Formats: sequence, C-alpha cells, structure tokens
Amino acid sequence: MSSAILLQSTLTCPHCGHVAVETMPTDACIWFYDCIGCAAQLKPKPGDCCVFCSYADAPCPPVQVDGKGCCG
Repeated sequence: MSSAILLQSTLTCPHCGHVAVETMPTDACIWFYDCIGCAAQLKPKPGDCCVFCSYADAPCPPVQVDGKGCCG
C-alpha cells in the first residue's frame, strides 16, 4: 500500500514560533528559509537535508518516498 506524498508542510520557526504553510518542491532542496515572523534565516539541522526535515510537520518529498534526503 502506497501513501500519498505530502507537498505542503507547516514550518515552525524555532526562534519566534511563527507558523507558515509552505509548498515543498519535489526537485530541489530548500537549504535556507527566511522566517516571516522574525526574519531569522533557518538552515537545516546537522544530519537533515533541508529546512522542511528540520522544522516542519512533514519531511520533504524525497524522504517521504525513500527515506533519503533530497540531496542524496
């Protein structure tokens, strides 16, 4: 049984708690994200491939599909 791939994810800024629903690309990594709430630039945590894997409620599509990050 195959699950549908989520393309939207809710990012939460670790600095100010601002929440934003964003569409995740299926063909690129998002290494930087500028928080709309506090202007902090978010970067992936060590070991994560993108900001969605670090700060969102759903990992990026490549991780959803095969457990590997969007960069490898």
